[in-house]
Formats: sequence, structure tokens, C-alpha cells
Amino acid sequence: MEIKGIHHVSAITKYAQDNYHFYTEVMGLRLVKKTVNQDDPSMYHLFYADAEGSPGTDFTFFEIPMLGSTYEGTNSISATSLRVPSDEALSFWKKRLEAEELSVEPIIARFGRQMLFFRDPEGQRLALVSDENNQGVAPGIRQETDDIPYEYAVQGLGPVYLTVPALEPTEQILVSILGFRKIDKEKNIHRFSAGQGGTGGEIHVIEDSSLPRERPGKGSVHHVAFRVHDEDELEKWVQRIQEAGLVNSGLVDRYYFKSLYFREPNHILIELATDGPGFDNDEPMDSLGESLALPPFLEDRREDIENNLKPLPTKK
Repeated sequence: MEIKGIHHVSAITKYAQDNYHFYTEVMGLRLVKKTVNQDDPSMYHLFYADAEGSPGTDFTFFEIPMLGSTYEGTNSISATSLRVPSDEALSFWKKRLEAEELSVEPIIARFGRQMLFFRDPEGQRLALVSDENNQGVAPGIRQETDDIPYEYAVQGLGPVYLTVPALEPTEQILVSILGFRKIDKEKNIHRFSAGQGGTGGEIHVIEDSSLPRERPGKGSVHHVAFRVHDEDELEKWVQRIQEAGLVNSGLVDRYYFKSLYFREPNHILIELATDGPGFDNDEPMDSLGESLALPPFLEDRREDIENNLKPLPTKK
């Protein structure tokens, strides 16, 4: 049993159409699955990823049109980073994002890597991290677009940031239950690593007791998911989480992967998710995301579900 790294991050958007435009046209990600929230089929669930929807590259969004603003603080997933191939790529992205009139910070060094922090149009807290000289979890499969050269393209998820008022309870779960390794820290940012490590296998935990508790809204993150190999291994994780006394979902079939959900003591929602079956479970690889995909148990409700959703583009 080993956590292999980051599987996906699921965030919240108020405007699916604008979200789709930004993450495909500006960030160059592929919409690999256009589906609905399986627990509430009235809302879109959009999956953006690398060229083949590889585990460790999925950045997903639930659309909730009635959302208010996010009031940032602790007990939160406070930033999501995306991997790019090199330091030079960060300079390309800085110019590109500034041309979109986004909030973009200067390039900085953190834990020996170059990083660029910025926000999407809804205020989603993001960063780009350079994979130059990185070793560890392999990157995803880059895709070239008309205006994003292949050598600069996003290639998966990097370190995910948690902000908590007290480190110890979260560290206990990461290290003692999930098997992460604590590597080091910079100021109040503590770095933990899983699997083969590197940018695709890290969690960075910010300890800050001065902040209020976050009130999520548009531009916030719902949960982070970590990779496990397969369903057999996930069953063992279910047992371990239960033995630890953590309230959890048990095994949940999400059709594209199997999942387990639980909250750690600082109330951050964590998912463990299998690498397969994958997004080509119900669509050919070359046409992922082009039509509304529904899991089998929702298929008999397709007409009603489609009638309640605003149309989105079918192809980038």
C-alpha cells in the first residue's frame, strides 16, 4: 500500500462556460470529460487534464451557479499548482497570463524550484511550478496548441497547498496514516512527499493560526485526491481509514475511478482514487469530452439532465 502521488484536485466554479474557455483556451488543458456531479446531476462536473487524461493531471470543476465569494482562510486547500517543463516556460506563462489581465505575482524560488503564483478569473489560487531538474512522479503527456508551444505546455498537477491553524493533526494523518514523508520546511510551509516524490507527489502545508476559517465560494477548492494503484489496494485503505477512527464514505464507484473520501482533523476533504479504469471507459481517446458523458446509473435520466444544463462547447 503506497500513495503514488496527486491524483486530482476538484474545485468550484460559478460559470462553466467561462471556466471552460480559461482552462482550455488560455491554459491549454484538454477537456477530457464533460459530465455531471454524480451526487447532484443538476450541475456540470468538468475534467481538464493532459492529452490522454492521465492520473495526476486532472483538475476538475463543479459548477454551482448560486455561489457567493470565497472568504479565504484556514482549514482549506489554498492553492493548486500545475507543472511546466522548465524555468523558461515560467517566463512564457508570466507574459501570457499578464496579457489576460490576471493577478500574477513575480516568479519566486521555493524548495529549490521556480514557481509562478497567479489567480484565474474567478480568483482561484493557482501556481505554475518548473519541472527543470525535477525527479520523481513522471509528468503527463503535453499537448501543443496553436499559441502554446509544446516545450512550454502544462504537464500535470504539482504540489497542492493546504492551510491549517495547527500543523500536528494534519501531519499525523499525512505521515502516520497515509505514509507521506516529511522532507523539510521554509518558514511556515511544511513539505511532505509520497510515492516517487518530486513535483507530482508533494503536499505543502501552511501553518497559520492568525487567519479565520475559510468560507468557500466561487474559486475555492472542494477536495484533493491521492493516487492508489487499484481497487484491491483501495479496499485495504478503506480498512486502514476505518481503523484510524476517521469517518469515511467507504468505497465509492465514480465509474472512471474508484474512490474513498474522508476528512482529516483540520476538516480538509481528502479522497483516495484508483488510477483506472480511466476516462476512455465510455468514450474513445480521440473524442474525450466532446459530448455529455453519464455513468450507467444516470443514463435513463439523460433527457432530463441535458434539458437542465446550459450547453457547453463540444470540442476545443
